[in-house]
Amino acid sequence: MGEASIVASNWRLVEVGRIVLLQGASSYAGRLATIVEIIDHKRVLVDGPSSDPKLVVPRQALPLSDVLLAPFVIEKLPRAARTGTVKAAWEKAGIDAKWKESSWAKTKDQKERRQNLTDFDRFKVLRLKKQRRFEQRKALAKVKASA
Repeated sequence: MGEASIVASNWRLVEVGRIVLLQGASSYAGRLATIVEIIDHKRVLVDGPSSDPKLVVPRQALPLSDVLLAPFVIEKLPRAARTGTVKAAWEKAGIDAKWKESSWAKTKDQKERRQNLTDFDRFKVLRLKKQRRFEQRKALAKVKASA
């Protein structure tokens, strides 16, 4: 008989310890939390003990429709762990640092920065884009001419 290799899926599963990004009309939208307990097939209990006091999410039940599953997981987090346990595991896993390095967080920060631009700042960005485009076309023309 042939050999069979069993490989775990790469999907983001709803599981205890999975990091989620809160969204929707919640006052905590845009913050990170971790799933502490699965209540039923539509709701989870989350807790977000971030090191930044402005990003802390208190323990609460949320519908799964109000969260986005992130690719990070706190391994071996016990079910219904208390906030202190979750905070220790959060810091040990380095979730805040991993999040800041992710492309998802960088895109989110860039969108926020662009929303807060003034008229003059938008004008400066426009001029810089034109300048970059001019330099790229000049370099492309130089390559085409030499070929």
